[in-house]
Amino acid sequence: MSRRPRITLKLVERKGPCGCHRGHRVGECFDFDTERGQLCPMALHVAFPYIDILRYGGTPPTARDGKIKFSCPDVDTLNIFEITVENDGD
Repeated sequence: MSRRPRITLKLVERKGPCGCHRGHRVGECFDFDTERGQLCPMALHVAFPYIDILRYGGTPPTARDGKIKFSCPDVDTLNIFEITVENDGD
């Protein structure tokens, strides 16, 4: 039986005019399995569909640069996260 891929969420950009109410800063990384409790619940809620698609072998939508990205739903902050996946042997 294969193991689930390791999924990392990284805050790569902030487009909104305000700082994050949770205190997140560009450059922070979160291991989905071990550190998701540290991530803003609103951002994590948006990440879940992407994580499910990846965990079940699918391919989620990608940004123009080909990377898997999603944004926080807080319109004043608009934190942009990137998802990376590491499978066994990568």
